[in-house]
Amino acid sequence: MKLTRRFIATGAAVAFCAAGVGIATTAHASAPKAQGFAVADGQPDLAIEDFGYPNADKIKEEKGITLKRGDGHILLADCGSSTGLMEIWSRKLGKTCFRVTGSSGYLTLEVPSVYAVKGDSDHAASVTLDAPDKRKQEVEVAKGEWTGVGESIDPQAREHVLVEIRVGRGSN
Repeated sequence: MKLTRRFIATGAAVAFCAAGVGIATTAHASAPKAQGFAVADGQPDLAIEDFGYPNADKIKEEKGITLKRGDGHILLADCGSSTGLMEIWSRKLGKTCFRVTGSSGYLTLEVPSVYAVKGDSDHAASVTLDAPDKRKQEVEVAKGEWTGVGESIDPQAREHVLVEIRVGRGSN
């Protein structure tokens, strides 16, 4: 009698485990896969990070700012969300703010008609702007300080587009 109970209990446990493996295999097979590139026959695909800014199309449509690429340490922020944010002032878009979340970071973007930048409270920054003649204007921005950029320091007062923000390593 005891032997029969053991046999039935063992059989039930094996069936339960087999069912669990079957469900897990089905779930794994139907899970979405990350975009990857084949390395070699028999090797797994590798996910490649392109550093594209999340929801960039929606942000461009709503705010007029083109956010291209970054390392995730400089983020678009609501200007009223906290103090000490980096502020970008544009004749066309008004004030746009960014939060720096690490000791270093970079973001490539396009903000038209920029004339002033205020550094965030904790980081010095380097900003790069393009003039209409495609010449680069690189300006150092001290932490917590206002700095004139673009048309406000251009002798011809031409419109400039902010194309890059860097903080930390290589920013000053």
